[in-house]
Amino acid sequence: MAITYSLARVWVVLLAAGVTSTPFAAPVASSPQPVSGLASGYNQPPKDILDVMRAPSPPVPVVSPMRDRMLLVSWQDYPSISRVATPFLRLAGVRVEPRNHSKHDTPGGYGITPCATSFELVRIADGARTSIALPADACPNRPLWSADGKRFVFENTTTDSVDLWIGDAATGVVHRVPGAHLNPMLGDELQWMSDQKTLLVKLVPQRMGPPPAESSIPAGPSIQESDGGKGQSSTYENRDTLNNKHDEDLFDYYAAAQLALVDADSMAVTPIGASARYESLATAPDGRHLLVTAIRKPYSYVTTADRFPQEVEVWDLATRKNIAVHHIASLPLADRVPIGGVELGPRDFSWRATEPATLIWAEALDGGDWKAKVPARDKLMLLKAPFNTAPQEITRTEQRYAGLSWSEQAGLALLTEYDRNRHWRRSFLINVDDPQPQPRLLWDLSTDEKYANPGVPVKRQLPNGFWVLRQDGDAIFLSGAGSSPDGDRPFLDRLDLKTLKSERLFRSDKTSYEQFVGFTGSGSRAFLTWRQSANDPPNAFIRTLGAPVDAAAGEAAFASSSSAVTHIADPTPVVREIKKRLVKYKREDGLDLSFTLYTPPGYKEGTRVPTILYAYPLDYADASKAGQTTGSQETFTRLRQYRLLLLAGYAIIDNAAFPIVGDPKKAYDTYMEQLVADAKAAVDEAVRLGVADPERIGVTGHSHGALMTANLLAHSDLFRAGVATSGSYNKTLTPFGFQNEQRSVWEAQDVYLKVSPFFYADKMKTPILIVHGADDANPGTTPLQASKLYEAIRGNGGITRLVMLPHEPHWYAAMESNEQLVYEMLRWFDRYVKDAQPRAQAPTSTSTSTSTSTSETLPH
Repeated sequence: MAITYSLARVWVVLLAAGVTSTPFAAPVASSPQPVSGLASGYNQPPKDILDVMRAPSPPVPVVSPMRDRMLLVSWQDYPSISRVATPFLRLAGVRVEPRNHSKHDTPGGYGITPCATSFELVRIADGARTSIALPADACPNRPLWSADGKRFVFENTTTDSVDLWIGDAATGVVHRVPGAHLNPMLGDELQWMSDQKTLLVKLVPQRMGPPPAESSIPAGPSIQESDGGKGQSSTYENRDTLNNKHDEDLFDYYAAAQLALVDADSMAVTPIGASARYESLATAPDGRHLLVTAIRKPYSYVTTADRFPQEVEVWDLATRKNIAVHHIASLPLADRVPIGGVELGPRDFSWRATEPATLIWAEALDGGDWKAKVPARDKLMLLKAPFNTAPQEITRTEQRYAGLSWSEQAGLALLTEYDRNRHWRRSFLINVDDPQPQPRLLWDLSTDEKYANPGVPVKRQLPNGFWVLRQDGDAIFLSGAGSSPDGDRPFLDRLDLKTLKSERLFRSDKTSYEQFVGFTGSGSRAFLTWRQSANDPPNAFIRTLGAPVDAAAGEAAFASSSSAVTHIADPTPVVREIKKRLVKYKREDGLDLSFTLYTPPGYKEGTRVPTILYAYPLDYADASKAGQTTGSQETFTRLRQYRLLLLAGYAIIDNAAFPIVGDPKKAYDTYMEQLVADAKAAVDEAVRLGVADPERIGVTGHSHGALMTANLLAHSDLFRAGVATSGSYNKTLTPFGFQNEQRSVWEAQDVYLKVSPFFYADKMKTPILIVHGADDANPGTTPLQASKLYEAIRGNGGITRLVMLPHEPHWYAAMESNEQLVYEMLRWFDRYVKDAQPRAQAPTSTSTSTSTSTSETLPH
């Protein structure tokens, strides 16, 4: 049955069923029902699920740099389909709403720009709360504090513009800056200058006139040409690219911005410089110099705007009417960057955190290609004001430069490099003012290492707005997730940089998940945390260190006490009836694995129930790191998408470990064998625990997890049905790499074919529901991937259903779309899993178990 549809009609949902002769089983109380009396074609799950979906989420804290106040920001979980369906333009990797110049997407095009629903100002000392009167019927963005904590600013998207608002931290009163219409298309549209009283902004230029009109008669063909030079662009760079001259004109029009300075007191707006296509801006700590990167032509039709030619300049704002411009670099079009590589020439610009104004950048020494064998991959360059001399080389990195973090001590910084071949990183202490001593190695470990991960340095914001490593004499502080075999337990350490010995100041206990947020004063005895548990919603606490204690290895060496700052209530008490436990087991080859097992409300131990497995495969270079447990069972339980099926009586095998272990240079040579082994181990363990019914297990996954789902249905008999959302099923359509696979299809054709379930559609007899966003911007998961897999399975006699969600990006946004998704998943799994008839013979893959496990049941 063929169904045609128009994306312009918001209410249309494509529901193409592969089997139409047999009706769905008669509904039971928990089954989803079409909503009667609605004009739209959207369906909804049962009321108990809807109530949980529509409950507000707990707010999140945005803490002042002074740690004396915070803003509790509540976010809209699901916007309406009318907002998601707002018309937009695809302009070189950016989606722009033409009516108000706002961004329609999140970075990478994966979602829709979120809207806050409320701000609440909280005084940390006593928990006093002040509600903030936000503009009505609009879309505030995340607030940005000034370094002195006296003000906060935010963008507010309206029907016709993106406005600038300034808030007073003492009173909570907010005001709109008249005439300041921001242009967020290329980012960096709003930041504080070093005086913390002035804002640097990108504005929509005045008197622009109407946008370029597209002629009904083409001016000529769209032409691209290659001169024979070899060079590959990654699959993921080909996102919403320009297609013709009219697209170029639209890009010029909507990317144009006028830089301006806004006085936070008077709200006066002072333009600086001429209008241009400014990509990035960075103010220097002296408040006088400004790093400006502007895009120039020629453009490319195969890559996004961040690869377009660029002019990099430093502006001297000492005399703002006659700005002195210092040329730093002219960067050519970079549309032939090696897969996983970097462009040639200066890149990764940043300012030194303290005066005088000093610019730092990196340059590749390996042609930008991580596959090249060279003694050093990058060199780090330095150039000081007045920027009229040759740049100075600071040091060279053996592997790819990955960032520089300045300390409070002049010249001392933390330099990090990354080895893509080994999944490895090293961090060094370096003194840029005295390059004679060799950099001192601080950390040297796998990026896949979780248990021994030292955490990240705690930073503080200087009065000029720059962040530096917080120091206590010769010591710095480290905050980390604290992964362990029993799950994550966040920590705070103090590391002596002279002895490299650390002491643990705090570690979350085993019955909660408590994260360090920041110190509340100049000392290190009191700090703010964000605490939650399976039963308790997240709240802010002040924790105060006490006397030293005798502690086991890894535990805190100091006693501590805490007091609550906020008292956020549980928005969904019914969810607390769900139990979860951490389950650890082994793959057939002995690799340690784990998953979180959720059981539905009212579950009785020993009862086998229909079960759904969810996973997202991850790539590892080292088997010893692949089995490390991450995540926590003590986080506040929230239900979204597939987890909502817990309310319909399903158990969930959640975030099952699906490692794909191997040399990153040939990561996917054994993908299929490992994928099936991962699934078998998880299913066997859930069955052994007496929870999963081996005859009633389904599988689901999103994006790369959708590829996993389709492959497991094609290459194993473990599951009775599957739901694949926004996946990529024919890897020959992503010929220049996918995930961590860096080889092209011409270098590893057999691998591309083997991992593509499209080529095994004739073997896919297990029912599969395919869901996809019709406006998916991810080049690896274009909507074509879903429709072609559906056609292939249908044409070969398989049982399948295709649901295209109008206007949805890679991550589904609209309330209506998410309700439809849950409706579809529940309907599909009820028919093919919950109500499945026993097979003639139990699947051999689950009849015996060679795994060993430990599990811990958590309280309600």
